[in-house]
Amino acid sequence: MKRCLACGGYYNSTYPNCPQCHVKPQLIDGFEAHAPAFARESSGFKPEYFSELAKLEAANFWFKSRNAILVWALKTYAQVFGSFLEIGCGTAFVLSGIAAVFPNAKLFGSEILTAGLGFAAQRLPQAKFMQMDARDIPFKDEFDVIGAFDVLEHIEEDQQVLAQIHQALKPQGIVMLTVPQHEWLWSAADEYACHVRRYTREEIETKVKKAGFKILRSTSFITVLLPAMMASRLLSNKVPVKEYDAQAELRLPQYVNSLFLLLLNCELALIKLGINLPIGGSRLVVAKRI
Repeated sequence: MKRCLACGGYYNSTYPNCPQCHVKPQLIDGFEAHAPAFARESSGFKPEYFSELAKLEAANFWFKSRNAILVWALKTYAQVFGSFLEIGCGTAFVLSGIAAVFPNAKLFGSEILTAGLGFAAQRLPQAKFMQMDARDIPFKDEFDVIGAFDVLEHIEEDQQVLAQIHQALKPQGIVMLTVPQHEWLWSAADEYACHVRRYTREEIETKVKKAGFKILRSTSFITVLLPAMMASRLLSNKVPVKEYDAQAELRLPQYVNSLFLLLLNCELALIKLGINLPIGGSRLVVAKRI
């Protein structure tokens, strides 16, 4: 059901407006806007990133391998689900990967900035997209699965976001998260991306449990590429943030891109065998609402 952000009442999610206070979300750029004050600008992300991402995602090893691990996690831990909300859906590259494997699922995507939603709607017209602040999600007991992939590290109030996800999930619903980890990897890349933290395993798992979830799986990934990542980040720290080229890590020669993708496919094979990798550039956490 929907949660009215004006009066706090709950109502059927098929209704266009709250039957109690009659407030209806306004449209901004053609999308329902539940947090219009942040639709144009947010401290957590820069609108101009979306066009850059849209050009790079489909061919890049990082985005392709992340999609592969997320689809595997869905098959393994959610199995049969009817609805999926991605918070911070960007250009809908993840949702498009999910749609290809789960064609009957109802897919929803949200962004705090409407700038990304145009790319998302163009890429996946069958999904429903909305502008929303993850700190104040206008749903309760609505979704079978909610995903937030490389989102929490942009938000100071990450514990509040996890509590909101818990409320928006159906009982026994599944949350899937990916976050950057290891503070010692902090670099100009994090500052450019508007990160406020990199996580430790203990920190993210503690916060997920505190929000009311039982952890089903927690593992590092981007482990085999950690030496290359460390070298890249050390070099980037010698460059002023204003001169940092964040896309340099993504614009790789084709043979390097293919090699990295092959290595990450091997890494995914280990994860599928049940091996939780202790270190890596990122962490996947899958948990169930209790």
